[in-house]
Amino acid sequence: MITRNTRANRTAGFVLCALVAVPVVVQAQNKPNLTGEWKLNPSKSEFGRFPAPIKRTDKVDHADPSLRVLTTATLPNGETSLETKYLTDGTETTNDFHGNPMKSTCQWEGETLRITSKVRLAEGEMTVVDRVSLSQDGKTMTIHRHASGPQGQADQTMVSEKQ
Repeated sequence: MITRNTRANRTAGFVLCALVAVPVVVQAQNKPNLTGEWKLNPSKSEFGRFPAPIKRTDKVDHADPSLRVLTTATLPNGETSLETKYLTDGTETTNDFHGNPMKSTCQWEGETLRITSKVRLAEGEMTVVDRVSLSQDGKTMTIHRHASGPQGQADQTMVSEKQ
């Protein structure tokens, strides 16, 4: 036999569980979806000591926690492309960086996606930290990049527009 107090306790427990679950659902919905084709806007970007690419396009396929990025860039010395795959839950992934293994972790920091990658090159290890964010309207993606390695440190800001 269920007493009134037991029924009230179950109802209170259910309400408490529901209230605790709501912030988790709301937080998950705040993470932007980066899917789309993004074209670099060089006039809004800053490349520091590196030359700006003539052209750059990022094709992103994003279904959390899976993130796949195909970057194609035209540089003064020719065209290059790089496909990378990440898991946004912080699980380490390995990608090929022009013949060298690149280890990366990727996770959300609020609405910003932080991707930390390390690759061993002939000169030594290079670390790149990208912080990727979207504008409120979802039409502009900004990547703040900090790179460090044997040749020193460099910062870049790349602003791309959704096509």
